Amino acid sequence: MDPVTVTILPADWNHPDSERLRRAQRDELDTRYGADTEPGVKPSADDIAVFLMARDENGEAVGCGALRMLGPSEAEVKRMFVAQPARGSGVSTAILRALEAEATARGITTLKLETGPAQPDAVRFYTREGYTRIPLFGHYVHSEGSLCFARDLAADSAADSAADVAADSAAAAAAGSATPPA
Repeated sequence: MDPVTVTILPADWNHPDSERLRRAQRDELDTRYGADTEPGVKPSADDIAVFLMARDENGEAVGCGALRMLGPSEAEVKRMFVAQPARGSGVSTAILRALEAEATARGITTLKLETGPAQPDAVRFYTREGYTRIPLFGHYVHSEGSLCFARDLAADSAADSAADVAADSAAAAAAGSATPPA
């Protein structure tokens, strides 16, 4: 599928489009795993730090994702979903990057998430996007059908900063500057 241009903005958890996307996700998960298999407390407007919605060029809600705080510097990615017609177009990556940016702005250094073995597409996606398998955490500790992942945003930020300095130094050297920029 061709890339889709989306706008990603915070949205009200209870907005009709938010509810429609979350219901579509639940229906898909029920098809894969059976009804009501979510371990622990289901996310709600009361415990979600931010809910983001992706809209395409026509204003159609095509995806969503949320962050639920786990501690002062950790959050869990929740309700990550892209509607079937928009899959394979980069929407999921755009939503995840927006969630990571939101997390970083809030001082969150680690993002965790849970998916399952009946979602190999999600496992491939998160692995490709830099998330690594971790032991089951929180409500998922005793959930045999869970696979958990995490990404250290602080390490990613430090690596990006080091890469920026190296690129600046290389550019300065190529330009003939005696000292790299500070």
